[in-house]
Amino acid sequence: MTSNRSIDRSRREFEALALPHLDGLYAAALRLTKNPRDAEDLVQDSVLRAFRFFDRFERGTNIKAWLYKIVTNTFINRYRRVSKERSIIDDERDSVQDRLVSRDAATQAENPEGAYFDRLLSDDVLRALDSVPIDFRMTVILADLQDFSYKEIAEILDIPVGTVMSRLFRGRRLLQGQLAEYAAASGVLQASKGPESIDLAAWKRQRAKT
Repeated sequence: MTSNRSIDRSRREFEALALPHLDGLYAAALRLTKNPRDAEDLVQDSVLRAFRFFDRFERGTNIKAWLYKIVTNTFINRYRRVSKERSIIDDERDSVQDRLVSRDAATQAENPEGAYFDRLLSDDVLRALDSVPIDFRMTVILADLQDFSYKEIAEILDIPVGTVMSRLFRGRRLLQGQLAEYAAASGVLQASKGPESIDLAAWKRQRAKT
């Protein structure tokens, strides 16, 4: 009886701490896996793992960073290979799907839960982000989309702060050329400035207000 009560208390505490972060976890997982079904599986597996090891979580510390660390580790360990295999199938499916329905309509039908994320970032930006190599992409997601500090990102990815800064710089640079024209049209980048002036975080904040 005592054991069951302890488990119930632990479950309620876990739900209270973890559930508010599910939308953000799914948005990050979607950008990592680039596939709604894989993103759902990644979040589900990560949350189950987090609950299983909840006794190791140090109360009073950053639960959000702890959860994102589990998501990124799970992705690195299990989903890189799956994503590569699935990309071949998805490329064939998308080539047929694009001839029948618009990409926007297909995405919304397949993933209505992710609509809020698409309101923050346009399809052009999402495609640009998806094209960035995974190590740099994870850093950009955590810094510019999830607002983690360098120190928190270092803890999540288990890398030095210097490596975080280097990857973030490289990741942003990879995005800059592709986003320059779109950012100018969105009013974030002055047409007279070069692509190095892009501020993705500022662009995100502006989009969130619309």
